[in-house]
Amino acid sequence: MSETASQLDESDATSLDVDGVPRIGRSMTRMRLMTGRRLIGRLAIQSVAPGLELSHLDVLDAIRRAQPAGEVTVGAIAEMLRIDPSRASRVVADMVGRNVLRREASQADARRIIVVMTPLGQRLLSEIKAQKLSIVSEIVADWPKEDVDAFAALFERFIGGYEKVFLSRDKDTPG
Repeated sequence: MSETASQLDESDATSLDVDGVPRIGRSMTRMRLMTGRRLIGRLAIQSVAPGLELSHLDVLDAIRRAQPAGEVTVGAIAEMLRIDPSRASRVVADMVGRNVLRREASQADARRIIVVMTPLGQRLLSEIKAQKLSIVSEIVADWPKEDVDAFAALFERFIGGYEKVFLSRDKDTPG
């Protein structure tokens, strides 16, 4: 190992006890690696709809997040997932064929087709939420309530700040 790399490792280890920012960065990397394995999604699919793919869950989540703003189109799904509209259309068509989604005429403009979740799609989202809450509950099961409450508040604050920075920088980043 080069002397510079060794010095960086030593200063990084020293900062562990002094500065929380590098610790947060390392924890974020570990969490990204674990969430990248998509355990919660895989468990939900296994329980509710074997045969679905993780990309289907991404579409369901996009619909869930977009619904409060109004009707959801395939174009809106493609934009939210940052995928080609033709890819979004194929995934939605597959999900319609599996009875997870259905297409309907828009109430605002009958010429426009929107995408809505079926009861199976709703059940799948509910299972994802149940799996997530179960895992989080297991992680904090031996924590004092005050620690859970403090962590929840700080984590919400951190994620809010993260989203703000991400959105301000992401608008200029290509797909």
